[in-house]
Order: sequence, then structure tokens, then C-alpha cells
Amino acid sequence: MKLGLAAIDALCEKLGRPEKAFPSVLIGGTNGKGSVAATLSAIAAAHGLRAGLYTSPHLARVTERIRLEEKDVSEDELDEALGSVFDAADRASILPTYFEAATAAAFLLFARRRVDLAILEVGLGGRFDATNIAPAVLSAVTSIALDHTAELGTTLAEIAREKAGIFRRGRPALVHAAAQAARESLLRASREAGAVWHDAALEIEVEVGRVGLDGTRFAVRTPERRVELATPLPGAHQAWNTALAVRAAELLAEPSLTPRTDAIVRGVERVRWPGRLECLGIRGRTVLLDGCHNPEGAESLARFLADAGLEGRCPLVFGAMADKDIEGIARVLFPRVTGVTLVTVTSTRAAAADELARRVPSAPGGVRVASGFAEAMDRLLAGEGSAPIIVAGSLYLVGEARSWLLAGGPAEGCR
Repeated sequence: MKLGLAAIDALCEKLGRPEKAFPSVLIGGTNGKGSVAATLSAIAAAHGLRAGLYTSPHLARVTERIRLEEKDVSEDELDEALGSVFDAADRASILPTYFEAATAAAFLLFARRRVDLAILEVGLGGRFDATNIAPAVLSAVTSIALDHTAELGTTLAEIAREKAGIFRRGRPALVHAAAQAARESLLRASREAGAVWHDAALEIEVEVGRVGLDGTRFAVRTPERRVELATPLPGAHQAWNTALAVRAAELLAEPSLTPRTDAIVRGVERVRWPGRLECLGIRGRTVLLDGCHNPEGAESLARFLADAGLEGRCPLVFGAMADKDIEGIARVLFPRVTGVTLVTVTSTRAAAADELARRVPSAPGGVRVASGFAEAMDRLLAGEGSAPIIVAGSLYLVGEARSWLLAGGPAEGCR
């Protein structure tokens, strides 16, 4: 990790400034930014636009990070773009980080495809994130919570200040922040940047209807419309994420995107965002994958379990990075499940299962350790019970689980 814009700026200069070849949207925040970005991309595509989407991290394949017109970039296209990036880096005597190289490749691919709009998920923070080199026509902050405190600050106000670095003079800044300290910090930063402030809490109303394994039905009211929507993404929090995407579409100052209610409905119905309360099946058993890597994410998962009538019924497979608030996640999530199996995620940054066992509280049904994800799943699938199995914590674990579940062929439907 190397926060700062000097390297990406020099790299883009050598590449001919591809980030300026298309209008872009920057979406930052602690949680929800990927869901908002994916939904906005789907809405843009439903309006007939050539949309580019850049997100991180990937779950199984690096090509997941870049979508062109709602399809993951091919390996050949990405190889070619990275070749150009590395050649430019050599000419500029730059050693880019993994994220800087991927970001530059995304800019280059979007420019070559002549996308009408690029939606860029901020990787970390905002002010010094590589995506922030793009001259965004709209910026959004989806939430503020304590995460990555070593890099971004130890208070909500400090973290909000870093994320507000994506705001642009004269351009909309759409903000959703529940905590007053975070909201005030964002508002001050917006005024200093000369951005046009839009407070989601004042401009958006969400009425959640049905929440289930197959998705979420809800109504959204904005200053421009009231619309009934259905997203395949489960959870009341996804209703809010969708609403933010709808409002972002309305605020885009691009003549090619004049939002139509029918296209918004179609786009929301077609959104694809794997690993976030994603429902898969194996051996007749439902498996829910969710990358809730901080307490706020755990709260969203816990609320979904309550809303869907699953609280206290589901076993949990859990793994996390060592630098995360493991205790905070466990305090929120463990009382809502029945039995926890701890695993070591395949990453050098992961907390070993034995370390997790020392750091987490007890749970209804007990806490035990497995040697790996496959063993944990084999145990649970061999036991009694029909309730969904939850796999949650690190997105690295979710990626490993998703690959394991899909290895045998097409995923079974959820029950």
C-alpha cells in the first residue's frame, strides 16, 4: 500500500491522460460503496450507455475489478492494458503498486472502449487514493465508520475528512453519513472544496417492504420521483445503497443520462454484485456469503438475519484479517447465529483460527476451530440442520468460499 497521487499522476501523464477521456463518478465510503457503484453502473447500462465499472478487491479473478458494459474484462484485454501501463511505468521510472497499476489499466481500457461513463469505487479513503486522479463529475460518500484507522484517522471526523477528498468544485457531492461528527466534517470539506452539497438523509426516503434470500423490495422517494424497486441484493441496507445510486443518477450532469423510471427499474433488477449477502447452494443446502469486515457491516448482516426470520438459526463460518476489529464484529454477529466455526483465511494478513479463538467471545452453540474452509463446510454439511450456512468476515474468505462452491459446476438455487 502506498497512499498518494504522485505515482498515478506521472503514470497517467505517460499514458496520455486516459482518465480525462470520459466522464467519471467517484464513490467512496466505509461500507456500501461497491454496491452503490455496481447499481449505478447497471442503471447507466439500462439507459443504453456504455458504462465502465472499476471496483476492488476481487473475489477470485482480477478481471472482476474492471467491467466494460456490464461484462468483466477479458484476460487478453487486461494483459494488453497492463503491458501498456508497465511500459509507461518503465519510461517514467515509476514502480507502481498493484492498485495503481490496476487503476491505470482501468482508465486505459475505459478510454479505449470510449465509455460514456465510468463509475470508480474508491479503494481506501479518498484524498490519496489512486482513483482520485480522475476529474469526477459527481462524488458520493456512502457511509462513515471506523475502519483502516492506521491510515485514515482514529475518529469519524478524521476519516470523513479523508473520504471528502474526492469532492470537486461545482460538482455534486452526495453524502450519506449517520453520525453527526462525520456529517459535519463532510459538510465543512464540501464547502471548502466548493462542491454542491446533497444530503441523502434530507433528499431520500426509503420504505423497505420484503427482505428475503432472493433480494429486497422497497420504495424510494427522491426530489424527482417515487419508484417501487426490487434488487437481487438482500438486506435493508441494500435498499439504501440502491436509493443512493438512483439519486446519483439523477444528479449526474451528463446530457446522455436523463434518468427514466422504467430504465431505473430495469437496471436495479439486473445489478450483479457477488459476495455481498450472495445466496448460493450446495448439496441441497443454502449458503450465504457476506464480506462484512467491520462492525457496521456485521450490523447489516445481523439486521438481515432478523428481517428474513433467520436470527438464531444459522451456523457461521468466520475468518478475518488480523488488523480488523475482530472483537467488534464478533460482538455484533455471534449472538445472532447458532454455532461458529473459525478458519484461517488464505492471506498473509489473516488472523490464524487459533488467534481468532482467543479474541472472540462465546456464541450460542459454541465456537470451534477448523483447519480450513473446506473442512468447516464438510463438517456442517455432514451434520443435521437445514438452515442456511453463513460464510462471513473477510472478502478473501468469501472469495475462497465462492470458488469452492462453484468448483463443482453451476450453483444450485437457494431455498
